[in-house]
Amino acid sequence: MSCKHCVSSKSNMCQTLGLERKGVMHSDQTTRFSIGGKPVYHYCAVSSFSEYAVVHSGCAVKVSPTMPMDRICLLSCGASAGLGAAWNVADVSKGSSVVIFGLGTVGLSVAQGAKLRGASKIIGVDTNPDKQEKGKSFGVTDFINPVVKRLTDGGADYSFECVGDTGVVSTALQSCSDGWGLTVTLGVPKAKPEVSAHYGLLLSGRTLKGSLFGGWRPKSDIPLLVEKYANKEIQVDGLVTHDMPFSDINKALELMLQNRCLRCVIHMPK
Repeated sequence: MSCKHCVSSKSNMCQTLGLERKGVMHSDQTTRFSIGGKPVYHYCAVSSFSEYAVVHSGCAVKVSPTMPMDRICLLSCGASAGLGAAWNVADVSKGSSVVIFGLGTVGLSVAQGAKLRGASKIIGVDTNPDKQEKGKSFGVTDFINPVVKRLTDGGADYSFECVGDTGVVSTALQSCSDGWGLTVTLGVPKAKPEVSAHYGLLLSGRTLKGSLFGGWRPKSDIPLLVEKYANKEIQVDGLVTHDMPFSDINKALELMLQNRCLRCVIHMPK
């Protein structure tokens, strides 16, 4: 594809393909699937829970067939979004302090990215105490909530909102340092997408920045991430807590809703 975003080094988006929020194919604005004469829409032009998918060539990425697809599938989003937020969007520096709100797959991947960049303190904030041990394995140094300011001597250099709660965005901004604190938001809210924050938080020098797919360009960057996985430079396997057959997909969704999993990989029938 070619648009002003595609040719710019400042963006990983595409005006032509966009996010395909309407659930239809770009070429003719229709769907490729139907049930009983009713259209089945393509979420983000992918159709994740289909045995077969029709996608635009701009959305297809070629990787080595020797790689385990049931693990590198996490690099199509989730793991890559978190790593990219730390590396590409925030550009976390060595010795810096980082606070992460939400330790799901995305948040843990942010922690991993921050650790690989040499961050000295990585604080994880999550309402689920079971995330503490998993967080440590991905680089989280402290699992605390109300004492972020004290731990970071006035505020973190970087904070990441990985929950999808717009109210947490303001909290993440408050946890950052005056003057240079950077808050990156990655979570996707269920409802009420408007963000409200005190103007003084921005006036004092803090920056709020959004991150889509961690700033990666899928066609060129996903193969590089797969290579890093193959070379054991990044951890992905630890993010998969369940492998389940497609027949148990509703059980997988329940685990997700109950906050009892990180990633459930669904295996299609052979």
